Amino acid sequence: MYSRFGIMIAARQLFDDMPSRDRGSWNAMISGYCQNGNAVEALNLLDEMKLDGNRMDSVTVTSILSICAQLDDILSGLLIHLHVIKHGLEFELFVSNALINMYAKFGKLGLAQRVFYQMVVRDLVSWNSIIASYEQNEDPTAAYKLYKKMQESGVQPDLLTLVSLTSIVSQLNDCRSGKSVHGFVLRKACLLEDVVIGNAIVDMYAKLGATDSARAVFDGLPVKDVISWNTMITGYAQNGFASEAIEVHRSMRECEEIIPNQGTWVSILPAYSHVGALQQGMRIHGCVIKSCLDFDVFIGTCLIDFYGKCGRLDDAMFMFCQVPKKNSVPWNAIISCHGIHGHGEKVLELFKDMLNEQVKPDHVTFVSILAACSHSGLVNEGQLYFHMMQEEYGIKPSLRHYGCMVDLYGRAGLLDMANNLIRNMPVRPDASIWGALLSACRIHGNIELGTYASDRLFEVDPENVGYYVLLSNMYANAGKWERMGKVRLLAMERGLKKTPGWSSIEVNNNVNVFYTANQTHPKCEEIYKELRTLTEKIKSMGYTPDYSFVLQDVEEDEKEHILTSHCERLAIAFGIISTPPKSSLRIFKNLRVCGDCHNATKFISKITEREIIVRDSNRFHHFKDGICSCGDYW
Repeated sequence: MYSRFGIMIAARQLFDDMPSRDRGSWNAMISGYCQNGNAVEALNLLDEMKLDGNRMDSVTVTSILSICAQLDDILSGLLIHLHVIKHGLEFELFVSNALINMYAKFGKLGLAQRVFYQMVVRDLVSWNSIIASYEQNEDPTAAYKLYKKMQESGVQPDLLTLVSLTSIVSQLNDCRSGKSVHGFVLRKACLLEDVVIGNAIVDMYAKLGATDSARAVFDGLPVKDVISWNTMITGYAQNGFASEAIEVHRSMRECEEIIPNQGTWVSILPAYSHVGALQQGMRIHGCVIKSCLDFDVFIGTCLIDFYGKCGRLDDAMFMFCQVPKKNSVPWNAIISCHGIHGHGEKVLELFKDMLNEQVKPDHVTFVSILAACSHSGLVNEGQLYFHMMQEEYGIKPSLRHYGCMVDLYGRAGLLDMANNLIRNMPVRPDASIWGALLSACRIHGNIELGTYASDRLFEVDPENVGYYVLLSNMYANAGKWERMGKVRLLAMERGLKKTPGWSSIEVNNNVNVFYTANQTHPKCEEIYKELRTLTEKIKSMGYTPDYSFVLQDVEEDEKEHILTSHCERLAIAFGIISTPPKSSLRIFKNLRVCGDCHNATKFISKITEREIIVRDSNRFHHFKDGICSCGDYW
């Protein structure tokens, strides 16, 4: 009773005062510790039990196995398994199920499968355990095959089976099977009332990219708990619908019965960082502090990422100093933040600090380091860490690592080295690899290699409109209008539409979004008037429009109008007329900033005596006194 109420001091006092104890007494106390997360005390008590002459039975084993993974103690788990075999407990159903779960948590799928296939009798829990083992260890194909075998054996799925199945089909990116799972739930009317399966289906559709379907299921849930709201917010944020995620969060705050938790803050902060809503995100930080969760490593990492992506590196570093740094997660966040700001040397310094603190880097760490080297032009350093990752840490390069290396060589103009790396890769290059090469070819004007890269791109990802835009831009920059027209025609024939470029700026806690040539903003006339004034002033200081960034074959006066109507310039002009003189501006753009806007912003920063911070799709640019932090290398 005391254990179930979590009053372990009273439970232990009563246990110690017992004049005699049987195996049931020991099991009750050990189980109480396990259920209340007191893993170390449970193992210590197990040792006391053995010294007292009591042998483990199936109840003891199932209790202890559940905490071995929690303690990251596979040796104890193996010794308990040995005890199980020695004393003939391996054929007991509950013991086998517990062994499968333990091995799954350690990622030892071969051992979990061996236990499963040695079972004389299997129940629904056995099937759920082995299916979840593969699902949670990101082997959805094997998990789905096991589900099919379960059906063939005549075992009917339950709620937990369906929860695993929703994750499996989302990992497989199998929309058709996802709809089948949803249909099965709809046919079983009793399941519709269960919020757990409802949340799982919302999550499944969101991970499949079907946010409209996820929202329809979410809106139809008869009961919504905090996980329902968190799942919908995360679904929107991870699919790039930051504004929708923010709107759902606002609706959630209106529900008095819903109390935000760790998952809420972790899901909403990336949405605010995506649109650069600094003031609104800082209010969330205030809520986190009131909830006493500001030292939580996951929330702290999200805050590091948030401040870094909103251009506040000092605040990101402050948060980094506050959170526990025992694993690589916060280190990866702060390294990534400095990388996107172009502070390559600082990234390498942070990496050395990480190693000095004896924190082991992982594959994400090296993605951030290689990306930082790419943005800073540190070719030799990038090569060094690419080899270190493999030779010292045994990390096999993924496509993301190869993509960073291709980008590193490509930005530096080493196109032959980039191409040779692709040719010698042990894995088949995907769209990100060929896209990095095509982007480099556009920057450096290598039409021949760019055309080759685009041919490979359209073989592996013919539906991504961004690559057609890259290719057509390369032809336009070279004045090859006929080729550009053919690429655009091909995209139109395939029903692809260009992602519209937008820029946002937060003023007075409101995020204002501008599209190129926007005419709908309430201050439209004032914005264009300010733009004309700015253009005249920067021309007098030596600015000359670069018409190579106009991707239409039109007259020169029209080309100048197109350049001055780019969305980042509209956002800058709005910021100038809406904020105090000499105050900083923070602009967020979903695409790469064009070379002419980059040059113009340098001049604007000088004549207005403002720091203008622009985050584009690749990195941050800090414009001040006519100079950009990127050194014109981006």
